[in-house]
Amino acid sequence: MLGAHQEFAAYLDAMSSVTILVPKLYCTGKTPIFTLETPHGERHSLQVEREWDLGTIMKYECIMNMPIEFGKRYVIYDHQGASAALQIGAVVRTPQFDDLFFYDGDLGAAYTPEKTVFKVWAPTATEVKVRLINPETKTEKHVPLERLEKGVWMATVSGDLEGMHYMYAVCVNDVWREAVDPYATAVSVNGEHGVVIDLAKTRAEKPLLPPLLSPADAIIYEMHIRDFTIHPESGITHKGKYLGLTEPETKGPNHTTTGLSYLKELGVTHVELLPFHDFGGVDERDPSQQYNWGYNPLHYNAPEGSYATNPHDPYSRIRELKRAIHTLQAHGIRVIMDAVYNHIYIREQSSFEKIVPGYYFRYDAYGNPANGTGVGNDIASERKMVRKWILDSVRFWVEEYHVDGFRFDLMGILDIDTMKAVREIVDAIDPSILVFGEGWDLPTPLPPERKATMQNAEKLPRIAYFNDYFRDSVKGSTFQPLDRGFALGDSDDREKVKIAISGSVRNRQGRFLDPIQTVNYVESHDNHTFWDKLKIANGHESEQTRKKRQKLATAIVLLSQGIPFLHSGQEFYRTKQGIDNSYNAPDAINQIDWKRKSEHESDIRYVQGLIRLRKSHRAFRFTTEAEINSHLFFLEPAPASVIAYHLRGVQQYGPWRDIIVIHHNQEEAQSVFLPDGEEWHVICDGERSGTVPLFSVHNNIIVDEIGTWVLVKQT
Repeated sequence: MLGAHQEFAAYLDAMSSVTILVPKLYCTGKTPIFTLETPHGERHSLQVEREWDLGTIMKYECIMNMPIEFGKRYVIYDHQGASAALQIGAVVRTPQFDDLFFYDGDLGAAYTPEKTVFKVWAPTATEVKVRLINPETKTEKHVPLERLEKGVWMATVSGDLEGMHYMYAVCVNDVWREAVDPYATAVSVNGEHGVVIDLAKTRAEKPLLPPLLSPADAIIYEMHIRDFTIHPESGITHKGKYLGLTEPETKGPNHTTTGLSYLKELGVTHVELLPFHDFGGVDERDPSQQYNWGYNPLHYNAPEGSYATNPHDPYSRIRELKRAIHTLQAHGIRVIMDAVYNHIYIREQSSFEKIVPGYYFRYDAYGNPANGTGVGNDIASERKMVRKWILDSVRFWVEEYHVDGFRFDLMGILDIDTMKAVREIVDAIDPSILVFGEGWDLPTPLPPERKATMQNAEKLPRIAYFNDYFRDSVKGSTFQPLDRGFALGDSDDREKVKIAISGSVRNRQGRFLDPIQTVNYVESHDNHTFWDKLKIANGHESEQTRKKRQKLATAIVLLSQGIPFLHSGQEFYRTKQGIDNSYNAPDAINQIDWKRKSEHESDIRYVQGLIRLRKSHRAFRFTTEAEINSHLFFLEPAPASVIAYHLRGVQQYGPWRDIIVIHHNQEEAQSVFLPDGEEWHVICDGERSGTVPLFSVHNNIIVDEIGTWVLVKQT
């Protein structure tokens, strides 16, 4: 805390409060007398309000009866003539600071061929410069910025700066630090510098997409850009790259469809791409040497370079990501961005911490960085300029890259007001944009009622949550590999699965306002794949039986009320060789295995059939709790191994008046009685699925294996 020749240290911790730390070796035993010297040379006495004995140091809290002018240098003197510069401390985390310096204008580098305007928010800085670096000649130019209102610094640099690299140099508490612009939209290789570019050169019109009337109409397919194409036999030229997602008609082993054409063939409506903002953990100069999921965010408004064909060209990653998004949309598939606004890669090295130390992150009662995220820092979304940065970033990705949704990583870390504002911003642009995230309640210093957790779902209508209740009741505990849920043959959670099937709405003992708040899933990039979990928990069963269980679980996901979510490869038993946290495992573990896909074409057709079935009738896609209460009824009594429900009187939603869905988790045959003696057409059984009648039954049906049956009655 103290410099080599410094007798004491002084910090501005509140607008009218200075904290002074004095080593006991220097203390005379009496309470010191302190004065404050202003930038104009005036001296003001400070009144010691409280003092603490901290062992080797005495801590004094002094009251200051004059306003501090931020951006200027103040000095504290004691009665012996020793001095210390007044450093900006915890005051940056006070509401008064937030109110004083909230700025609602543009930030970043605004380019035109005639000039570039640089703006950065640095209210605690005493001096700011922009360092311009010519990437060809390596010559540099330092341009001072002028302090404006609200802590904003600005410089206008004449001339055409396109392609110029830049950094901000910021002086806070007499220490100079260099940082990349937090609002940079382009970066050099490995994100070392911001780059001035002309985004207008990269723009294209968004393709016309099929209408999305409700979030429940979405079928989300989660995938990692590199995983999806990197396999040696993917048949894709640009393996592991953005452009790999743009190649049509690619084939893998045994002429199996791969890549973009496979996505279209499968029938999903949305792909959710794991993070593609610039992240750490992979050297963009040689991406093949490392792997990462991308949850190490560096620069939030610039794409990751390891997925680009030329990471040294700042335009390459931008154009290629935009082309990938555009191509998917041109094929009718919307694109969801996995957004990691809850933490940054390394707090001490982040632009946020270098430009406004102590502001962007949460701290505990002892002044230590909060760690609810488990990675050493929690973004303080409740602070006004942090919220503004998140909202500006969300708006940027929608307007500039035309993304169709956001999956918020560890959304429970963020505050409710920020997430409400996110929903409002995207609604103003396109109400069909999906917003959902992980609503886990994590230990971050924010009051429980302010967290965007599942427990507060009623405060966040039209924002959805990954439903771990659904996941664990169908599959068994994610964190206890031997635990078995309904699909794995244990019927103890049968009643919980019924709640989950019903959209987990409050009237059915769930937690959500309506079914469009639940994202239903049994597998994601996190934790064991379903197949690997089955191998551990149901290793005593044959491979054929386990495949039936996985198809059962996938059917429950696709036919339940809510938003279905599939992990890429789930439909053909993806394995990561038992690794449950493959975030930095090699491609051999993480890649989509197209050979495996080619061996399970009939199982994929089964999932395709379920997707067609879901799309064909809106009774699988109710949007309100009232619709569920009016039309969804469970058939009881039923054997413990059976969950059967009746979608009754649903002719206004699609081609059938009545639908019965039966999920069965044992190989022993069971008879399920039907609610009337009329003719029911079976359109889905354990082996086949779709919308075409396979056979008809009256009065009852025998379910003779593990699987799902769907029966319909014509209007």
